[in-house]
Amino acid sequence: MIIRSTSYPRAGLIGNPSDGYFGKTISACFKGFQASIELWESPTIELLPSRRDHSVFSSIEGLHEDVRLHGYYGGFRLLKATIKAFVDYCLRHGIQLDARNFTLRYSSDIPSRVGLAGSSAIITACARALMAFYGVSIPRHLLANLVLSVENNELGIPSGLQDRVAQAYQGVVFMDFSRKWMETRGYGEYTHLDVTQIPSLYVAYQEELSEGTEVFHNDLRARWAAGEPEVVHAMEFWADLSVGFRDAMSKGDRATMHKLLNANFDKRASLYDVGEGNRDMVATARSVGASANFAGSGGAISGIYDGEDGFAKLEKVFAPKNIRILRLEPTEPLREKNAFPSVP
Repeated sequence: MIIRSTSYPRAGLIGNPSDGYFGKTISACFKGFQASIELWESPTIELLPSRRDHSVFSSIEGLHEDVRLHGYYGGFRLLKATIKAFVDYCLRHGIQLDARNFTLRYSSDIPSRVGLAGSSAIITACARALMAFYGVSIPRHLLANLVLSVENNELGIPSGLQDRVAQAYQGVVFMDFSRKWMETRGYGEYTHLDVTQIPSLYVAYQEELSEGTEVFHNDLRARWAAGEPEVVHAMEFWADLSVGFRDAMSKGDRATMHKLLNANFDKRASLYDVGEGNRDMVATARSVGASANFAGSGGAISGIYDGEDGFAKLEKVFAPKNIRILRLEPTEPLREKNAFPSVP
């Protein structure tokens, strides 16, 4: 029997990056790309390489480009760290795993290092496959924490809970990371929003702008920890934007949603250098009437467009700049009873 599990990319719609600073965010998992795991019983534990893990290259330039996109270790480090963290979780909770071994193969077509949570998608899919194989049920909020621990503790990648919550819950999620929740129980309040109330959204990305999330977050965290007033106020500002967006969405107030998305990016751009390429991508989208905000830490943006004509205008202005675009179609919300959607 082969167990198959999937996870999807995440677009941070608004509130980012306040998730790691007791803020509030809204994120959506969307269709079009996915990370997949296949796992089956075998005599030994074996991890099969994916295209991100090959060691033969046509040229030195090819090796250079592969490392730029995928790093030095591809996906193997993500899988090994996930398996280790899963075992640690089971040990802490007194869960006895049986003695079976498995072979695991992964694949992902989520664009790398453009802020669409491709690494955490692989980790989430891997954790779900392990849950299904060993019959271990992990609640969604704890699954998000487990995935975060893989990146923060096992791999030393600085990141927040937003991406992992979005991928554990799927659909469109409002996340409240207020201090009262995070410091008393270690997770926030997470609520699915009605996907039928979401306006027409797009995601656009440019792989040439790829950069690791740690590049954007390290300085900001140090400034926040030092109590820099401008940064502390920004975190509160972004959290308030999320509440305003949720309220405007429930009323169908597209004009307010459009304004709030733009304000989110503009505040980030006022605090640190977001890069000329990212600024240009945002300005290009706004030049044809769409709103634009970072979908993550840079390299990808999301926003609202008006009608088919609005999407066609975006395609036209993005094409000469090698910016790829797709409609943001949210995945179905994942309910607790189906916490690991794995198909034998």
